[in-house]
Order: sequence, then C-alpha cells, then structure tokens
Amino acid sequence: MKLARFDSNGVPQLGAVVGDAIVPLRNLAPEFATMRELASSDRDTIARLSDLVARTVPEVELSAVRLLAPIERPGKYLGIGMNYADHMKEAERLGVKQQPNQTWFNKQTTCVVGPYDDIEPGVTEKLDYEVELGVVIGSNAKSVSAADAHRHVFGYFVANDVSARDWQFHSQTFMMGKSFDTHGPIGPWIVTADEVPDPHVLGLRCLVNGELRQESNTSKMISNIWDQIAYLSTAFTLETGDLLATGTPEGVGVAMSPPQFLKRGDVIRCEVDGVGAIENKVA
Repeated sequence: MKLARFDSNGVPQLGAVVGDAIVPLRNLAPEFATMRELASSDRDTIARLSDLVARTVPEVELSAVRLLAPIERPGKYLGIGMNYADHMKEAERLGVKQQPNQTWFNKQTTCVVGPYDDIEPGVTEKLDYEVELGVVIGSNAKSVSAADAHRHVFGYFVANDVSARDWQFHSQTFMMGKSFDTHGPIGPWIVTADEVPDPHVLGLRCLVNGELRQESNTSKMISNIWDQIAYLSTAFTLETGDLLATGTPEGVGVAMSPPQFLKRGDVIRCEVDGVGAIENKVA
C-alpha cells in the first residue's frame, strides 16, 4: 500500500493512495489514529488492511487535498553520510575525511515537512539538496542482525536531506547544518515494505528547476539498509516510526565547479523509482 497523511479541513487523516485518489482509513481501520500506530502493526494486519482498501471505492481525489509528512514527528531521524562511493569522493575533495565506520548524524525532527511544502532557507547562504531513499522503522529493533533487519522495516519514502553547508561544519556531527526548520521534506507517502521486494535496486534522482543534478541507484550504497539497521541497533533501540535517510549519490551543489547552491524560487524534485516523488520550492 501507499499510506499517506492528508489535511481534511485542518484535521490530519490517514489514507491509502489508489491511483489518483485516496481511500480514507477512518472507517476501514478506526483503531489506527496515527501512522506510528499503523507502523507498529504486524504484516498480517497490513495485508488485511490492504485487502480492505482494494475492495473500497476511493472517496477523495488526490489533487483535492494537501498531503502532509506521511508520519507524525518521529522520535529519531538519522542520516548516514558518504554512503555512495562517488559522493564520498566529492566529500573528500571538499576536505571531509573518509571514516572507517558508518558515519551517522541527527536531523532534528522539527525539520520534517510535507512532500510539497516550501523550504525556508533560514540564515544559511549555502543551501543544498540531497535525494535519498528513506526508511520507516516498524517493530522496535535492538541488536538486530543484518539478516533479520528487513523484518523491522515498515516502509519506504522519498527524502530530501536539505543541507545548510555553511552550518554543517559548525559541529563535528553535521547536526546543525542538517536540522534547520523545513529542511526535511519527506513523502509523498510511505510504500509498505511488502511492495518493495528489494530496496537495493531502485533508481533515484534529483532535479533542480528541471535540470538533472543527481542520478544513481540504491545498488551503489556502500552500507546497505540491512547493514545500517544492524549497525545502529547494536548501540541503541530503533523504535517504531523512527526514520533513516540512507545516503545520497554524487551531484550535490556544493561539489559542482563552481558550487551551485539553491536560491529563492528554485524547485527541487526528488524521485525514487517504485516509491514516488516529492517537489519543494525554496520560499
């Protein structure tokens, strides 16, 4: 299923996207008030809900509603850096040293906005884009092996890891430059894990004002999603509804010659095959 949150007269609702329409879940599954509650359900429950949705006539045109971030504010939003070899080379040219382990940073959860919401630059003068495949954790994961990691994934979304490059190195963790308000657009929905048999064969790309800037495939990740979950859960529990941004490929603006930072009015479109696309304007 494609599970979304949408604004219904000022009240967030859950829905399943079917074609160009939405099946609201308030009558089909009233026991689920939030996406995080849905994410905690088992695979059988998701399968039963999918069957109900398939037998229901959609009530709402997708074009008639505003899609919200597909999950309420998560407990954690974690991003991995330099997880594509060519992007790592870009980073090294800019003076970012390669690390022997996976390199993770926090995106403060207040950065999360919807799939078509505006990006506010804030005080940065070096605003940049990063298309990524996002992961939503389902059941809690602690000390999980890479072989079992897939059991803890609820679904996938498209992420733009918007980055304030001039603030990114204010701290060694990158956190300041990754966490500005509105710098975490995600969506447009969550595609449940059963509909993505292999998340490591997906094309992804980023376009700025229609110009292709990034294009790659998740097969090129250095640490795949299962290894990421295993690594993180060795140290702490990944909880239901936590988000992971799994890395960006080469082509970011800061690495261009000369650098091409985003400016007001620019439109950034991030796409992941089999998942969807988000599009955000710099306000």
